[in-house]
Amino acid sequence: MITQSAIRTIEECSLSAWPALQTAYYDGWLLRWAEGYTRRANSVNPIYESHLPVAEKVVACEAFFRQHNLPTVFKLTSAVNPAELDAQLSELGYVREAGTLVQTADLRSTAFDLTLQLSIQPQISRAWLEHFSRLNDVDPARIPLMENMLSRIPATPAFATMSIDGEVVAVGLGVADKGYIGLFDIVVAAQRRGQGLGYQLVTGLLAWGQAQGAHTAYLQVVESNITAQNLYGKIGFHEAYRYWYRVKS
Repeated sequence: MITQSAIRTIEECSLSAWPALQTAYYDGWLLRWAEGYTRRANSVNPIYESHLPVAEKVVACEAFFRQHNLPTVFKLTSAVNPAELDAQLSELGYVREAGTLVQTADLRSTAFDLTLQLSIQPQISRAWLEHFSRLNDVDPARIPLMENMLSRIPATPAFATMSIDGEVVAVGLGVADKGYIGLFDIVVAAQRRGQGLGYQLVTGLLAWGQAQGAHTAYLQVVESNITAQNLYGKIGFHEAYRYWYRVKS
């Protein structure tokens, strides 16, 4: 069973892997802001020891996000501090949404190969962002913001693209940090799904992570995405813990 300390370490790695534009620190809570792009970069992350009254802190968090014209969103895990925060937010009218599995895989027992179809670059590029936006149906107007965010990664990133006959058919992001490699935004072109490309992309990034000294891989997959869960299970991932959001109704 995963410990609270291990959960906190993975959460720290994932926060670094997807940087916000601004982070405020408030009595053990991290208030992250990135112009509203993605919940994980625009939410309260209560991952450290907390001392002030919860009701007082919630009011302050709501004021912070109100200044940025955004709803107040809390990202919670089973390692949340204080432990009763989830119930307290529910009482304050915050609704639970977007349950997500955090899965991990031990990289010490399996050697993965880097497919020749996979290109990995150490820095974000406009080309990678354009491919990601096209494959993942993201508004191209978001590209400058994404470039600003992902250029701030303080760990070691791998921006991966997979091509077939000169066509980019899949992209993904790996970030190595503290002996872990996190996998983010794995996406395969709709017309190419079911051909094993997702498997090749993920295992290629794991091979890269092993070369960086990673002993454990982690990724995040929504509870309802059974297809992705089945794919990751074949590679050796299993559920470590869950997180969810609380949003004011």
